[in-house]
Amino acid sequence: MRLPAQLLYRNKNAHKASFGHILLLAGSARFSGAAVLCAKAAMRAGAGLVTIGIPKSLNTAIIKIKPAEVMTLPLAETKELTLSSKAFKKISDFAKKADVLVIGPGLSQNKSTQRLIRKVIMAVDKPMVIDADGLNALIGNLNILRGTRYAVRGTILTPHPGEMARLLGVNVANIQNKRKEIAQEFARDYGLTLVLKGNHTIVADRKKHLFKNTTGNPGMASAGSGDVLSGIIAAFLGQGLAPFTAAKYGVFLHGLAGDLAAKEKTQIALIASDIIEKIPAAIKRCS
Repeated sequence: MRLPAQLLYRNKNAHKASFGHILLLAGSARFSGAAVLCAKAAMRAGAGLVTIGIPKSLNTAIIKIKPAEVMTLPLAETKELTLSSKAFKKISDFAKKADVLVIGPGLSQNKSTQRLIRKVIMAVDKPMVIDADGLNALIGNLNILRGTRYAVRGTILTPHPGEMARLLGVNVANIQNKRKEIAQEFARDYGLTLVLKGNHTIVADRKKHLFKNTTGNPGMASAGSGDVLSGIIAAFLGQGLAPFTAAKYGVFLHGLAGDLAAKEKTQIALIASDIIEKIPAAIKRCS
């Protein structure tokens, strides 16, 4: 599959803001690596600017492990060193400068953090990629996706089968038996793009577009792989692709990078960082 021309060819007068500013609401005391993986993947996939919104006490630690190109936004925190609901105003103000939000990787299920996630989803008018703990905040609260304060916005949800089952209150077998149908129905009902991860990831949107991915391998079923995917999709959104298109090419490139990494590292030894390392080679394959 060839990537869209707007990803492959850049105007000679372009500047960093031309390729999107991604704000990641990600990371907590236990899961700071999720934020770093997502940020690094977004940069490798072409984002012009990336900022990690992080609990303020973790800022120094994140600075030591994040890519040098990635910025940080220290935010109000809970006693457990997760993002606090008190961070909303600062996030809302900063989001005006951003083009895309990623919400969820490593945020935790702290009650204050989950309230913050729901408030951001409801009130911030920006394209969003919602994953991991961002999805957990929507369990029992799916009405939020319909009750936002803005017109149709580019929202992308990226659940794995277990997360999808929890969102719908069913068992995983129900999801796996009707992956395509469930993805299409959910995307239509909530007016968004759904990426149902797994073997042959399904991408569906409210306009009845459907894509079944053919890249990827079982070695990618390890910690951090989903964070990498969220970063890639967000980067493509930031470079101007429509939500369904960004998701489609994002899952394809993510899987291809994983396939290239597996050839070198083997499936059993494959880790999420290996996928990021192969993003440039995957882009070359799709050029």
